[in-house]
Amino acid sequence: MRDTRFDEGCETVLGLGEVGEDQAGLVGGKGAHLGALSRVDGVRVPDGFCVTTDAFRRVVERAPEVDALLDRLAGADPDDRQAVRALSAEVRRAVEEAGIPDDLAAGITRAVARLGEGDAYAVRSSATAEDLPTASFAGQQDTYLNVVGPAAVLRHVSRCWASLFTERAVIYRRRNGIDDRTVRMAVVVQRMVLPDASGVLFTADPVTGHRRTATVDAGFGLGEALVSGLVNPDVFTVRDDAVVGRTIAVKERALHALPGGGTREVTVEPRQQERPALTDAQVVELVRLGRRIEAHFGCPQDIEWCLTDDGFRIVQSRPITTLFPVPDPVPGPVPEAGEGPIPSVYVSVGHQQMMTDAMKPLGWSMWQRTAMVPMHEAGGRLFVDVSPRLASPASRAALLDVVGKGDPLVRDALETVLERDEFELPVPDTGDAGDAGHAGPAGPPAGGTPEPSVTEADPAIVAELVERSETSLAALERGIRTKSGPKLFDFLAEAFEEHKRVLGDPLSIRAIMAGMEATWWLNERLGEWLGEKNAADALTLSAPGNITSEMGLDLLDVADAIRPHPEVVAFLTDVQDDAHGDGFLDGLVKLPGGSAAREAIETYLRRYGMRCVAEIDITRPRWSERPATLVPLILDNVRNFGPGAAERRFEQGRLRALRTEQDVLTRLRALPDGERRADATKRMIDQVRAFAGYREYPKYGIVCRYFLYKQALLEEAGRLVRDGVLDEREDVFHLTFQEFEDVVRSRRADPRLIARRKEAFRSYEALTPPRVLTSDGEAVNGAYRRDDVPVGALAGLAVSTGSVEGRARVILDLADAELEEGDILVTRFTDPSWSPLFLGVAGLVTEVGGLMTHGAVIAREYGLPAVVGVDQATRLIRDGQRIRVHGTDGYVEILD
Repeated sequence: MRDTRFDEGCETVLGLGEVGEDQAGLVGGKGAHLGALSRVDGVRVPDGFCVTTDAFRRVVERAPEVDALLDRLAGADPDDRQAVRALSAEVRRAVEEAGIPDDLAAGITRAVARLGEGDAYAVRSSATAEDLPTASFAGQQDTYLNVVGPAAVLRHVSRCWASLFTERAVIYRRRNGIDDRTVRMAVVVQRMVLPDASGVLFTADPVTGHRRTATVDAGFGLGEALVSGLVNPDVFTVRDDAVVGRTIAVKERALHALPGGGTREVTVEPRQQERPALTDAQVVELVRLGRRIEAHFGCPQDIEWCLTDDGFRIVQSRPITTLFPVPDPVPGPVPEAGEGPIPSVYVSVGHQQMMTDAMKPLGWSMWQRTAMVPMHEAGGRLFVDVSPRLASPASRAALLDVVGKGDPLVRDALETVLERDEFELPVPDTGDAGDAGHAGPAGPPAGGTPEPSVTEADPAIVAELVERSETSLAALERGIRTKSGPKLFDFLAEAFEEHKRVLGDPLSIRAIMAGMEATWWLNERLGEWLGEKNAADALTLSAPGNITSEMGLDLLDVADAIRPHPEVVAFLTDVQDDAHGDGFLDGLVKLPGGSAAREAIETYLRRYGMRCVAEIDITRPRWSERPATLVPLILDNVRNFGPGAAERRFEQGRLRALRTEQDVLTRLRALPDGERRADATKRMIDQVRAFAGYREYPKYGIVCRYFLYKQALLEEAGRLVRDGVLDEREDVFHLTFQEFEDVVRSRRADPRLIARRKEAFRSYEALTPPRVLTSDGEAVNGAYRRDDVPVGALAGLAVSTGSVEGRARVILDLADAELEEGDILVTRFTDPSWSPLFLGVAGLVTEVGGLMTHGAVIAREYGLPAVVGVDQATRLIRDGQRIRVHGTDGYVEILD
């Protein structure tokens, strides 16, 4: 960077050649990127300069009313678009009317003269919160093209400053958690390019995420015609230096610059309308240029380009912020000469665990440490590399079988990937992929259903396994209580090994598989013999020993303790509306009946207080830490149920299962070879009822252990805060477990790392993780290949039989649940913490789930018709719509 200013008479004007990419605070995101681009070998950027954020600050200081307006804007309801629109317009008016100080105007005028006073310019907004890796702000602020003359440039610089407060920009910042007061506006002024063609290059496919696939949108004239949607572009797809796809549009209109300034829409000559805007050779040349830019910035780029007689000009480059990240590659053997990299195929852990939200680093790194298989992080989520299992035909078939039973969309996504030539995976010399299955800590190892035999197990082992788990948990509680500092982490290293030993206990896996295989056997055989769909659903109603279904029933008992006391109900209603109501337990004892109510809640918390929504993430607040989370659920139970509902519901389910069993056995005995079939079916029914409940217990054990880990780690974080090492306890949530340990041992923390992690987490929250992800970055979610779904219905996976019609309640946060009898719950996913809600609804629809995931198991035990794996259900179904859930056939109809 040169030592001199672009205009030495003005400290607030910098030439693009003087700007570094680390100066976004001074010249905004666009200016910083253009400055960096101007120094990349082979990249040509139109000459220009930046009016820095210091100039913006000076102008705002000339308009003191802006502060008051920003206060009002900050206090406006973000959902009140009319208020936001009106206040934003007032701020813009105040900024424009403030005027440009004389010395600043003179500096800008001199900069224009240096480039060429009679030339045309593009005057472009460049905010500090723009072109970020986590938020592009594309199109949120204003750009003005073909601006001619110093006076017009000054006028449009002022308009760019004001455009920081367009309604769309204000709302975009709010959605990304950015305070209006923290953002400043710079302005980029560049010599206008009058192109023959222009457009956008994405160096990764913006739809699929495939990193080796680039797409080019191209049209005639100025690129604003494409951005504004005035014309349909030509679209070229490029992979490995070759155009592999093209769609040539009929380009009837184009945008051209006027000689005296401004632009106009023109009609393209008929004989030119179907001519490609670029040749294939030009497209490949442009993509090569894009790859050079991508390499410089270190991530896929969204690049705006122009083509003139003497080649391509780059007028903007920003990160593509919508791509799901790719896991970092694991070091491995170097491919032979001429071979490409060995591809990896990753399966989402979150879709198996029914928790697809982003996790903070401590959360995902703790899950990695305690998982039974290696896991890789990307976008705050965890994935398992199943490539080794896909390499061998035998292990591939077993993997596809088990994932297909759990989630057909995962199987379809894997099969879609395997059909492609680039995923011809090498077969290991051993002929075996090893145990790199997709299962997370709560699931069995990948493998198919043994046929025709089924795992045989003694039901007495369930009690033995529960006792083993409780003994191990008690030992953990005794041991961790006295540990701190480095000794705590030494202890946890041993505790994690015990954690995995308990989780991988062969006897425990045998018990889980006994219940699952009996379920599969019943569904397959009774479907074949009796034509029954999902016959096991009714046979598992009110199966004994299910800790998750008991959790919902026990909350009904809490409601029984509260319902007779109107003062307590009124008090809890106020607590429900208080976001800071977690101290409510102390207030209960002052009310008639309050002591009994408090005791009932505390008894519930002693057994289930370690649970919460998204409980696999150790950083999420537990019910014991935030008991007010339970209040809406308790009040729903008080309103929607009568006394003794828990016992009554359980007994009704048990009797219905018994009647179903008797009916099935009677019908089987009437068939040829009926006695043998009935005897085999009776054994499977006994087995599924003996072991189905245990399916939920290992997850409960994990969460109990996690709560003890969390309590000890937060105590350690508190000591770091008291010693001045950290600013606040929750900062450790943004460190991995290993980084947390390093801070404890060194007594030093990097606040910049923590700040970067917080920003990254905010961006990850906006991403939707795919079911399957490739090492090329392609996100594959699979599809249902079915012809039995009515037109207009939403396909899913049938997990609990029955059909029900009712009002859809689209709920994304458990705290927002407010249900009435007959409502159907529609949500993204349901982990065990949602099960108390199941008692108050008539049906269930989720975007994520499988036949043996927790929500499906509990839906069956409660007799709740349920369809899971319904893609985009929470977007396609509106809250309050009437829908019909076909839990037997696996689809949802929207009725109005």
